[in-house]
Parts: sequence; C-alpha cells; structure tokens
Amino acid sequence: MSTLWQVFIFSLIGGIVSLIGGILLLANKNNAHRLALYATPFAAGALLAAAFIDLLPEAAHQGNVDTALYATLGGILVFFMLERFLRWFHHHHEHEHAQNSSKSDPRVPLIIVGDTVHNFIDGIAIAAGFLVDPATGIIVTLAVAAHEIPQEIGDFGLLLSKGVARKNVIVINVLSALATTVAAVVFFTIGQSHTIPMDVVLGIVAGFFIYVAVSDIIPSIHKSEDKVIAGPQTLLLLIGVFIVGSITSVLHQYIDSGHDTHNESETHLLEESVDYHQEDN
Repeated sequence: MSTLWQVFIFSLIGGIVSLIGGILLLANKNNAHRLALYATPFAAGALLAAAFIDLLPEAAHQGNVDTALYATLGGILVFFMLERFLRWFHHHHEHEHAQNSSKSDPRVPLIIVGDTVHNFIDGIAIAAGFLVDPATGIIVTLAVAAHEIPQEIGDFGLLLSKGVARKNVIVINVLSALATTVAAVVFFTIGQSHTIPMDVVLGIVAGFFIYVAVSDIIPSIHKSEDKVIAGPQTLLLLIGVFIVGSITSVLHQYIDSGHDTHNESETHLLEESVDYHQEDN
C-alpha cells in the first residue's frame, strides 16, 4: 500500500472516530457526557505525549533543535492569536444578535467554521507525520482521534442547543470531518513534490498539540469541582501519556528495524552483483 493511501485511510479513520462522540450524544446524552469527562484527560495526555515524545524529537532530527523549538513557540502563539480572533468575532456577533433578535443566531456558522478549521489543521498534522514516516503518522492520527471525540461531543451539543435539527447536525459534522482527509491528502501530495522544512512543520504541529492540551483541555478539567472524578481524570491523563509514549516506542522500533533489514538486503544484493561482475571479468 502506498503512503498516500495510508494518509487517506488513517485521516478518514481519524475523522470517523471523531464522530463517535457526537453520535453517542444523539443516542444517549448522559453517556456522552460521561464519556467526555473521561476522554478529555486521556486526550490531553495523548496530545502531550505525541508532542514531546514523538514530534519534537523528530523535528530536531529533521533539522536542528533551535529551529524546532522556535517553530513550536511560533505554533503556540499563532494558535493563541487564532483562538483570540475567533472568540472576539464570536462575542462581536453575539452582541449584534442581542440588539436584533430577529436575525438567525450567528454563532451557528461560527461553530461550523471553527470546527472545520480545526479539522483542517488536524489533517495537515496527520500528513506531516506521514511525510516523516508511517510511525509518526499513526501516532499523530491517534492523538487527533483522542482529542476529537470530546471535541465533537461539545460541537454536537452546541449546535443542538442553537436549534439545529439533529439530521442537519450529523450532515454538518460529517462534512466538517471530511476537511481532515482533504487537508491530509493535499498537504501530503504537496510535501512529496516540493521541499518542505519538516523541522518547522513538525514544530508547529507540536505547538498546536501543546496549545490544545494546555490551553483548552486541561483548564476544562480543572473547572470540574466533582472530587469523585478528580482522581480518575488525573490517572487517565497519565495513562494517555503512557499509552501514546509506549506505542511511539514500539512503532518506531518496528519500522526502523524493518527499514534496516530492507537496507541490509539491498546492500547484500548489491555486493553479490559486484562480486558476480568481478568474477566475469
């Protein structure tokens, strides 16, 4: 299977998995909220592990440490400013809507645009991972899927609370999820045909993961005042780090060993060919 097909399949899987939370919300609201309570800290751990254990070391390996760290910082700042702009835009139109209640709620298209942009960035992250190697691509896909499950529960809930019909909510989120696959395939294709500074790209993706985990997910965990779930949530965050870290190690060892075996085989065949020609001479 070609790497492009792997990108297509894994990005599609990431988008489909992200819809599970939203579909569950439509089926059973209580179970969906319970899932979000425990999936959220796991997602934070998965994102942090993917950023620090996989993406940052790979970024440094692709270029140099300084460039990777600057790109990571730049990624955090860019996504901070993007979120600030979206929040400002949201409150600005919310104020206008309050002055003229006859207008349709402007927050609905903003929610859709925000979710689509988020999914588009996820697709770029997956493609960037596969441009390095399949192991990194799979790890990024896992982290994306983990944080998209609680994210989609929130998005489904917001749209339903704004009066959007259940059928339309499903259609909207399916189309939005496809942005992940489109972005992944397009960016991967560009990356194969053009020289892309992977240390910069991976650093920015790491910054995105760190920002989402530290700025969005972990603060939402701290808001919960339920002492009963505080312990399990903390444990699940650590489990997220451990699982993604372990999978990263296993995948890289497996793929690297396969790559080394392939290189040794090619070297052996080349040596046999040289010996054969020398004997003929």
